[in-house]
Amino acid sequence: MQDQASADGTERSSDRGHGATVDLIAVVVAVTDQGPSVLTVGQANALPSGPFELGHRSLQFGLRAWVERQTGHQLGYIEQLYTFADRDRIGEQRQQRVISISYLALARTEHAAGSSKRAWRSWYDYFPWEDHRAGIPSLVADVLQPPLLAWADGAGQDYVRRERRQRAAIAFGFDGRDWNEELVLQRYELLYEAALVEEALRGPSRITASPLPGISMTADHRRILATGIARLRSKIKYRPVVFELLPPVFTLLQLQRTVEALSGRLVHKPNFRRLIEQQELVEETGATTADTVGRPAKLFRFRHAVLDERVVAGTKLPLSRA
Repeated sequence: MQDQASADGTERSSDRGHGATVDLIAVVVAVTDQGPSVLTVGQANALPSGPFELGHRSLQFGLRAWVERQTGHQLGYIEQLYTFADRDRIGEQRQQRVISISYLALARTEHAAGSSKRAWRSWYDYFPWEDHRAGIPSLVADVLQPPLLAWADGAGQDYVRRERRQRAAIAFGFDGRDWNEELVLQRYELLYEAALVEEALRGPSRITASPLPGISMTADHRRILATGIARLRSKIKYRPVVFELLPPVFTLLQLQRTVEALSGRLVHKPNFRRLIEQQELVEETGATTADTVGRPAKLFRFRHAVLDERVVAGTKLPLSRA
């Protein structure tokens, strides 16, 4: 048996022989002053994580225990994301097969204060090409497109070149295609395959190249974060999970800005408010806020009865673009 360090620096025991270990990894999201932020440990390059142990009565119990131990943060809403077990994506130091079970957790701003144990970082620090609120980032055409097309054209067979170019066009909106905000994981996987992110350049057998902008993460944590972002961007369109990220009372502008921050896209304000009203997702509190310029804004709260009314049909909170 040899000791192996976990993401927060604590030691864990791991058999270097055959077999597998199970890691529990949390993508904890809040909308802070930085925008959509993720809870990190270490040098802000790792997600809270730890091994599933015999003393854990369930996977969720183990996850909550690790997150609280490493960050001091108690988890509220969580759901399982995905299970990863790719042998070539964990780094040379992990010779044992590692099964990573990831979870998505949502937190409110009042629970997202910083501490010496943790850091909240904007998820756009890791995926700068994903923020389209001010239009298509110049980095997509100027920085991403040339090496991606060079990689595609470098394939030895015609059909592979065509397939790579098509994948790049669909993922990144090249050739006049629409940008699909939900394809976060596909975009990261494409950049990994093209060896354009730092994680793909690790190890002595990897080629040396200059990775694209965006903070790298330990092991496969950026891939797991991409999975969490994609899940949340999809889910806010049909389930009212966005209210898990808002304070108990809020303005409609706060709700709109939160949806925009998560999706990385602006919404059409009149249409968005019309959708919220038609779906009866919120109700007025009778109070107003003076923290705005001009006329005080009405304060609303989530109408929890909607969960019972739409348990089958879903809540359908689509992004309404201009």
